[in-house]
Amino acid sequence: MRERSPWQPRLTGNTTSPTEQLVEALAEDILSGLLQHGARLPAHRNLADTLGIGLGTVTKAYGILEKRGLVRSVKGSGMFVALANSRSQAIIDLSQNTPPAALSARSLSTTLAAISRRPDMEMFNTYAPAAGHDEHRRLLARWFNKLGMSVDYRHLIITSGAQHALSVALSTVCEPFGTLYVEAQTYSGLIQLSRLLKLELIGIPMDDEGMDVAMLEKMLDPRAGKRSAVYVTPLLQSPTTRIMSLARRHELIRVCREKGLFILEDDVYRLTRDNELPQIARLAPDITLYINSLSKILNPTLRIGGLLLPEQLYSRAESMLRATAMMVSPISCAIMEQWLLDGTADTVTTAIEHETFRRYQLASEILDEHLYRSGQPSFHLWLPLERKSVQPFYEAALAAGIKVTTPASTEVSPLSDQSGIRLCIGGPENEQLNQALLTLRNIAEQLKRPRTQAYPV
Repeated sequence: MRERSPWQPRLTGNTTSPTEQLVEALAEDILSGLLQHGARLPAHRNLADTLGIGLGTVTKAYGILEKRGLVRSVKGSGMFVALANSRSQAIIDLSQNTPPAALSARSLSTTLAAISRRPDMEMFNTYAPAAGHDEHRRLLARWFNKLGMSVDYRHLIITSGAQHALSVALSTVCEPFGTLYVEAQTYSGLIQLSRLLKLELIGIPMDDEGMDVAMLEKMLDPRAGKRSAVYVTPLLQSPTTRIMSLARRHELIRVCREKGLFILEDDVYRLTRDNELPQIARLAPDITLYINSLSKILNPTLRIGGLLLPEQLYSRAESMLRATAMMVSPISCAIMEQWLLDGTADTVTTAIEHETFRRYQLASEILDEHLYRSGQPSFHLWLPLERKSVQPFYEAALAAGIKVTTPASTEVSPLSDQSGIRLCIGGPENEQLNQALLTLRNIAEQLKRPRTQAYPV
């Protein structure tokens, strides 16, 4: 007598077809750990009768799950869960976009000791000015100068990281129910902020140079007026790592000037200080709000960002800043000051650049043709995939103990033909990263060719 299946049959109850509902229900229960590796699934006809669906629906759903590597068919015995549950193994996280760790315990101890020897009690006992203390703004402006930006500190606002800077920038130039034009695949935090601020996102197709400005010009809504703005990450765009050429930057500036639009430039991935491509804010400072931070180039826990604004927007941005945060943490500002003065920032940044290059080379060798190459090392990568393969890749990776960026979190429009998976390679230990990349390569290769067997574990 056959062993009874432990699964309690169900459908997800959404508005999709019965096949998709059954696929989603089983996938959820396998990936969540409700169904363990090797568990028997109900026989086709029994499942169809229990759920009141057609036998063909069950057959089709099982076939989809088998192609995704979640179940396997054993001739004469039935259908079984194929992959070990992710909860039973250590997760390797490739979803958090952080730089490689470069700060040692000794360096941090030295920093804190130095701060304790020169306490500025006024800084710790009173509120700071909304935009930050002048000496801190000068220091941050000097750091931005090293990145190629000529910065007047009087137009610079210190924020609690780049996400906070982005929030202030959006609130400054966009009104509720306004329109924000972005790359078709974009930063997930920007998508979340836009929903919070009730902005309509319009995804503009991309090519190898980033946002297709010709398409932007065609898609601009003439009725939007001053409620509109354009958000771009010209250098190592997240998630796709595209790099906008100099000619494309000038083209974007031309269109935005003609249409009266401000540009929000996110430049947080500028690791190297000798990059030949100038920031858009350097080319068009009168219409560009420039965002950068120390989190991506020094340490993710140092929540110090900077927002550089056109002079005419400064007062409004300062008001928006006061509405979202009274001031940036004095401890964070003191650490920033110490690192920028004693050279720790330069040392850490150089170490991050070298480790990023090493990890990028490793990923390039392992992932090979599956990897999109921008021509510049980065600690996030893009794997272009056919739309039908994106969710199966994500689920197979998770079932194998690897967490990658959720596909839907970076997608502006589900109808876009530009799809793929972002991998963040800065966080894991070297051995974990190597293991994860080899596993992901196997998943990508399995999805590229027809197969009848489940993905092996």
